[in-house]
Amino acid sequence: MLVLLSGRCGSRILKSAICERIVLLDRNPPLLPVRPSGTVDLRKLDPGSKSGLADETTTRDLIEEHTQAIGRLQDLLYADGTQALLVILQGMDASGKDGTVRKVFDHVNPMGVHAVAFKSPSALERQHDFLWRVHKAAPPLGSIGIFNRSHYEEVLVVRVHAAKLLPPECHGRKHIWKLRYRRINEWESLLSQTGTRILKFFLHISKDEQKKRFQERQKDPQKHWKLAASDFAERPFWDHYQDAYEQMLRRTSTDRAPWYVVPADHKWVRDYHVARVVHETLLAMRLRPRGAAQRRLLHMTFK
Repeated sequence: MLVLLSGRCGSRILKSAICERIVLLDRNPPLLPVRPSGTVDLRKLDPGSKSGLADETTTRDLIEEHTQAIGRLQDLLYADGTQALLVILQGMDASGKDGTVRKVFDHVNPMGVHAVAFKSPSALERQHDFLWRVHKAAPPLGSIGIFNRSHYEEVLVVRVHAAKLLPPECHGRKHIWKLRYRRINEWESLLSQTGTRILKFFLHISKDEQKKRFQERQKDPQKHWKLAASDFAERPFWDHYQDAYEQMLRRTSTDRAPWYVVPADHKWVRDYHVARVVHETLLAMRLRPRGAAQRRLLHMTFK
């Protein structure tokens, strides 16, 4: 739970510009990031895990407290103006990327959030390097950016369907993936060095749960619009995607831009982990409001 205190603060209490003292008393085990260059075996990570959380009702109360705190800290992020936060969501179809955005950022001011859902590259985007379209979508300082899918599609779907999606001159060149991982790490390092904190979440869903959600979309007229031909076409490539994700997680989780593997079969578990990591990251950024643009404004008299 979150406890709001006033008065003088001790070492465990973090200051905010809105005269609150926020102490996080969430005793659940934290979700740990993927270690840089560490081994990742998704078969050993249970997407149906409840992570030791007490129960759904209690956890949803915690989610609400974390998301409300994110909303308050977003105001402080804007007032600080020297940092930004970029949240990247990746996962198989139906893993809950849209739902995560809705829940975790429920209390933020839309004016301070830049959310982008990356689809297949346009003709113009294909004329540039693969990072061109994401670089121009990076959040400005003082704001939160959300990538629903991202530049990582270039080492996921493009890798799984390399024969179809890579230019002919790149066919058979296995080193291209190592090169892309390096370019991604360099780009994310650049963002980090210029004030952008990066969080990356892989929403880990099981193949059975994906099938269940697809079937629910077929049955519910309100969800028919979500169905796509690719939902059926990509299912046979499940194992290929899992291999591509494992390589991606191992090669691109860094201290500056860590990956988190989020168990996503239970939506409330998924939302809890993402909300908690985002909240704790904003707290760790030590945000402070800027002073007045001109000191004399503090002493002028309103007529």
